[in-house]
Amino acid sequence: LGKFNSGAQRLSESRDPMTETQETQATQATGEIQELHSAASSAPLLSICIATRNRGHVIGATLDNILEQCGPQLELVVVDGASSDNTSTVVSARATAYPQLQYFPQAANSGIDGDFDKAVALARGAYCWLLTDDDVLLPGAVARVLAACQQGHEVIIVDAEVFTADLTAKLFAQRLPFMGERRYGPADADQLLADCGQHLSFIGAVVIRRNLWLSRERQRYYGTEFIHVGVLFQAALPGSVLAIGEPLIRIRYGVGNWTSRSFSVWMIKWPRLIWSFDWMSPSARAAVCPYEPWRSLVALLLHRAKGSYSWQEFTQFVRPMAQPLWRTWVAGIVALLPGGLVNLAALFYARLFSPTQKGGIYDLQQSRYYWRQKRSV
Repeated sequence: LGKFNSGAQRLSESRDPMTETQETQATQATGEIQELHSAASSAPLLSICIATRNRGHVIGATLDNILEQCGPQLELVVVDGASSDNTSTVVSARATAYPQLQYFPQAANSGIDGDFDKAVALARGAYCWLLTDDDVLLPGAVARVLAACQQGHEVIIVDAEVFTADLTAKLFAQRLPFMGERRYGPADADQLLADCGQHLSFIGAVVIRRNLWLSRERQRYYGTEFIHVGVLFQAALPGSVLAIGEPLIRIRYGVGNWTSRSFSVWMIKWPRLIWSFDWMSPSARAAVCPYEPWRSLVALLLHRAKGSYSWQEFTQFVRPMAQPLWRTWVAGIVALLPGGLVNLAALFYARLFSPTQKGGIYDLQQSRYYWRQKRSV
């Protein structure tokens, strides 16, 4: 009996270390599960995602405007594509004061598409609102979008009004061609593109379920400058889309980084992207933009008047295209026309026949060829 008790004691002693290990592992697992539950419960419903680079002169006002509407259901994610100006100082100061603001400076620039993709990947919200770094939200915008997110849509499209760069004059009251709300199902892709495609050239219009974004092909749209449009229209969406025909954003027009590249953006990149969605009807794509808008003489003259079409754009983008020789000659002649004269003629035409089109007139007045500009022509 003594031997039995002794053996039992040794057996018990030999099992004690394993029992303690199992208990420790169980405790650790329980703690990890509790942390996951805690993180899930504290995750925001909405992440506002901003990609920026060398925008220290405008991003501060944008962040201040957004932070005024920040609450527990919102986080603000800023990805900085290796700025060389004071952007880091401007954003870091606000990130220190506001825990909702997460700042991610990058060692190298990945381009606007890559940086927005990173921002969504770094976000924690169930939905991501892709915002520009120079525009501002209208009062109540965040509350309106949060309410829409709770309805379970895959995508929410918000309208915007357009102001001058100094926000002193309204150019367009809204960008969507309708008022109120419209809902689109997976079978309504053509109608969605026809109704909202032009407005969706503005990335700030898009609020998207984060899991949907991450499930779609994205890298093939790097370099298009419209990754969000590629994500939305590469294939049918799995759920509903809500379009809100009510301005929630005030666009600061004319201060974008792409302004100096507007010919390549709007005449080449944008139509190529829209017409790459070959599963959609030609009529829906044509409602957004022509297949090759650079073939239009009026379009070339307008870009010449705005200062975005010159011999450089002709040789880089237009001359290599397959077209009749006479069209090439005409396009070349337009590129050589005196910019000041074309700008003056376009302004005269706009004021005479389209005096209410403030946006078009404002564009012409911002041209380097406008006679009141101090820059040389």
